[in-house]
Amino acid sequence: MSERTSIVVIGGGASGVILAAQLLRSSDPSLRVTLIEKRPEFGQGLAYSTDLPVHLLNVSAFGMSALNDDPEHFLRWLRTRGLFPDEETPFYAPRSIYGEYLQALLSELAEQEPVRLRLVNAEAVGLKPTSSGIEVGLANGASIIAHTAVLAAGHDSTPAPEQDYATRIGLSDLPGDSTSTIMILGTGLSMADAWLTLEHRGHQGNVIALSRRGRMPMPHRPTKPIVLDSAEIPLGTELSFFMRWFRDLVDASKDAGGDWRDVIDGLRPFNQKIWQSWPESAKRRFLEHTKAWWDIHRHRMPPAVHQRVSAAVASGQLTLVAGRLLNVTGENGSRVVSVQRRQSGGVEKFEVSQIYDCTGIVKDVSKGSLQVIRSLIDRGFARPDPLRIGLDVTTNCAVIDANGKASDRLLAVGPLTRGTFFEIDAVPDIRTQCAWLARQLAA
Repeated sequence: MSERTSIVVIGGGASGVILAAQLLRSSDPSLRVTLIEKRPEFGQGLAYSTDLPVHLLNVSAFGMSALNDDPEHFLRWLRTRGLFPDEETPFYAPRSIYGEYLQALLSELAEQEPVRLRLVNAEAVGLKPTSSGIEVGLANGASIIAHTAVLAAGHDSTPAPEQDYATRIGLSDLPGDSTSTIMILGTGLSMADAWLTLEHRGHQGNVIALSRRGRMPMPHRPTKPIVLDSAEIPLGTELSFFMRWFRDLVDASKDAGGDWRDVIDGLRPFNQKIWQSWPESAKRRFLEHTKAWWDIHRHRMPPAVHQRVSAAVASGQLTLVAGRLLNVTGENGSRVVSVQRRQSGGVEKFEVSQIYDCTGIVKDVSKGSLQVIRSLIDRGFARPDPLRIGLDVTTNCAVIDANGKASDRLLAVGPLTRGTFFEIDAVPDIRTQCAWLARQLAA
């Protein structure tokens, strides 16, 4: 090991637990890992804190191991508990079960590594470089000193300030047994979670889901990913050229008896490289015009979830609206939402009792709810990436400060690095990133 033997990981959700597990695979006895989590439970984070069995993983169990070099780790854990019903059929486990898996992994590590692993239940509110490393300030007034700090805070849970008419809260707080009309902003995977929660609680009123295109994610189907070489992919081009190439590839796959899933899944190993090769203009156009289409095809629903949500749409319980939110008027108890329809351009008004923000990606990381991130940006120790969807980091995960200098002490993993890696929300991508970083830190 180098002199960097003390590592503090801020965020004890999936990204933080996976990184800690990868770090402790090092045999170096001088390595010390401190994992900080503000929630009462480690391993859950925003994604796996739900307790409803209808909230399923969007990736089958075959792809959800936390350990990059042990792809069947999660499967074995499920089998030992009798939770893996049929090895021939893709199994989409409840997200609460995956949270238990991460907790079990961390508990095992804590038992095996009582000296090298320290768990701290507290909120990190500030970081500052010192002469020898990093000082992490906690909300309770204490400080933790380490050679290196890794930000693994995961997804933000608060909408932008300009959307103060909307609420982004835990699914456990959604109302039940109500006849009021509810509007959900977004028609993606988070919307499906919210709908399933409302259905589970016996909500009787109408639910309106609004997005620019009014389309929900496609379902998973068995695929045969096409085999590509990086030399075949037009890297570094403008978006229009790339999309023409992509459409031609889909057409060729269909002509050969496949479908679009085979192309998207075949591209997956190259997604980060494609994103990083694009000029900023292409990235911006992708976020503004193409991301919504990409998300419904790339981030697909488990078949059972898609069937239930589709049935709700067919019955009229859930209405998908394609349009743009113009304004919201009214106070608590009754709000009037003005929406401009995508196709007709006409303005329609909806009277709703509550609005929930399920649009997912934070529009500006500097205005989110994570105090430690805002503090770093305010003090110049970090800066948003050029698109402001995450922190600006190098491809080596080093956080870049306000002057453009990459830190050798402060790093980041997971969704916070989406500006550089983009495809960094799913466990298969996070574990690969964490495994690489753990090797660098332990080298």
